[in-house]
Amino acid sequence: MLDPNFLITVDVEDWFQVENFKNHIPFSSWSSCELRVERNVHRLLDLFDSVKLDSHSRPRKSSAVNPSHPGGAPSPKATFFVLGWIAGRIPHLVREIDARGHEIASHGYKHELCNDQSPGNLTTDLVESKKLLEDVIGRQVYGYRAPSFSINDQTLKIIEQSGYRYDSSYNSFAMHERYGRVDMTRYEKKGISIKISNAFHELPISNLKFGVGSLPWGGGGYFRLMPFWLFRRGVQTILNKAKAYLFYVHPWEIDPGQPRLDEAARVYRFRHYVNLKGTYSKLSKFFLYFDRCRFITCHQYLNQVRDF
Repeated sequence: MLDPNFLITVDVEDWFQVENFKNHIPFSSWSSCELRVERNVHRLLDLFDSVKLDSHSRPRKSSAVNPSHPGGAPSPKATFFVLGWIAGRIPHLVREIDARGHEIASHGYKHELCNDQSPGNLTTDLVESKKLLEDVIGRQVYGYRAPSFSINDQTLKIIEQSGYRYDSSYNSFAMHERYGRVDMTRYEKKGISIKISNAFHELPISNLKFGVGSLPWGGGGYFRLMPFWLFRRGVQTILNKAKAYLFYVHPWEIDPGQPRLDEAARVYRFRHYVNLKGTYSKLSKFFLYFDRCRFITCHQYLNQVRDF
């Protein structure tokens, strides 16, 4: 029996680009903010390289291995959903992520919610961010993730029409005001992937089913907030049932020294700053706990479960 699949995804955005701070840090002021994303991404890359996976969990030949480990033992490979604004300013960072065996995908250009944009503006954002990333790394970009998981049926069609092969924005947790709403039950499912059309698939954020609803178990602030033992137990439950788990994290979540925005609403400050100090060590412990999983990228997973 194959080991379960663990899909790490990283939303590459900086501390001042999050939706919770948009009212205080508009796009026009981004160029004057301190860029901290590069050092934080490097810390994540080094963390992934430092994790030596169990020999039984080696990915198939399509997955890269880390030559720094004796015998070429594999390290976790992730999918990095990169904001176009960052790629335009730090292209060498995007090339390094790619060179170290990880997948590059799009997070849009300037972190605008999909459902707040007109179809024309959204199409422009999707097409231009994809082309920018492809020009930087010299290869095709397959995937997209919407800021704050803000999708609906119409935006999914536009994402597909813009040339993407998959989206990873569906979050079934219904109590967050920004998360999009799509009825995924009408589509064919294989593994954790959902076939939207013959050429386009959805890779949802992994949540824990609870009755008719779900609990947020995919990462981000929920990972920082929950006790480690509780979170890993929920992940194990998901892996036991689905044989795959999709996790997300942001580079700013391992940066407790980032600037503080005291004028933001208290609830937004809590969401953003809670337990930043312990996230890095918690991530390291988390990945090591699941070292028997196959850590593969989103595109590799879709190649594995579908004729993609």
